[in-house]
Amino acid sequence: MKNLVILGGGYGGMKILSELLPTHLPEDVTITLVDRVPYHCLKTEYYALAAGTISDKEVRVAFPEHPRLKVVYGEVNGIHTSEKKITLKDAEPVVYDDLIIGLGCEDKYHDVPGADQFTYSIQSIEKSRLTYSVLNNLGPGSVVCIVGAGLSGVELASELSESRDDLHIKLFDRGKHILSAFPERLSKYVENWFVRNNVEIINSSNITKVEENVLYNHDEPIHCDVIVWTAGIQANKIVRNMDGEKDGMGRLVLTPLHHLPNDEHVFIVGDCASLPHAPSAQLAEGQAEQIVEVLKRRWKGEEPPTSFPKIKLKGILGSLGKKHGFGMMADRAITGRVARLLKSGILWMYKFHNG
Repeated sequence: MKNLVILGGGYGGMKILSELLPTHLPEDVTITLVDRVPYHCLKTEYYALAAGTISDKEVRVAFPEHPRLKVVYGEVNGIHTSEKKITLKDAEPVVYDDLIIGLGCEDKYHDVPGADQFTYSIQSIEKSRLTYSVLNNLGPGSVVCIVGAGLSGVELASELSESRDDLHIKLFDRGKHILSAFPERLSKYVENWFVRNNVEIINSSNITKVEENVLYNHDEPIHCDVIVWTAGIQANKIVRNMDGEKDGMGRLVLTPLHHLPNDEHVFIVGDCASLPHAPSAQLAEGQAEQIVEVLKRRWKGEEPPTSFPKIKLKGILGSLGKKHGFGMMADRAITGRVARLLKSGILWMYKFHNG
């Protein structure tokens, strides 16, 4: 029996399972899925979990069940490609024939002193739970500083402003406008929403240091009761420590077939893969479909494709609380209730097909 090992039950890992199970897995292949928690987590909704507007159960989806799928709960502490072995913390090693690494990302603190020690995060379900606990135990009038006004920071700030209108929320961003990856018109729409909902935007910021309950912007101290960091990501530490060419985010450079240049049996999916797009659930799922095609042909003894077409992304959507949203669909900016309804619908469909 050949063993396909998938590290991480994120969007890429779940898509691979859905493509192979229940009927497309060859009789001589087993799958071992390794994850730190016993369920798939909807990472796109961690902002709402941290803000306290949804329950923990709403961001969990059960892994599929199959006679030749084994789920191992554990934390990866080493990938040994020369031995085709994965070592786990407090668990037996796992041996593979083919390996798919989908370990996700971590916060990137850009060498800001104290940022890793004195800020909270929404990059994992464990960290989001902790952030929820801290935010929702704050007294009225407390100051919450959110560093980074990309998609995660904007969604957290908007959701928290609806959940706790008694808090003073400050949103820090390095650019002249928040959501710098979006058209300026859309950025201004979101900024106006924040003005109406009493979220203070601090543009052209430069966070130089973080201390306990103090954020330094251009070296000027600002008191904060809680600081949440959403100002950048990098590949998981396990991947950053692997040999191989990497990009500025620590993501491994791959072949067009999504495996390492020097090892056709090690694939990278999702936030750990160096691709010409920003990391997203859509991108991970697009990769997963192509990786499965490579594996199916290999298992049949056929040659894999020489290349794949460019992964097409349908767009990106963000929420502004429960009633408003924003996004880009087919290069067209959309705002308001329609954007929010679209995001809610896509989430419902995902849960329906995977739950």
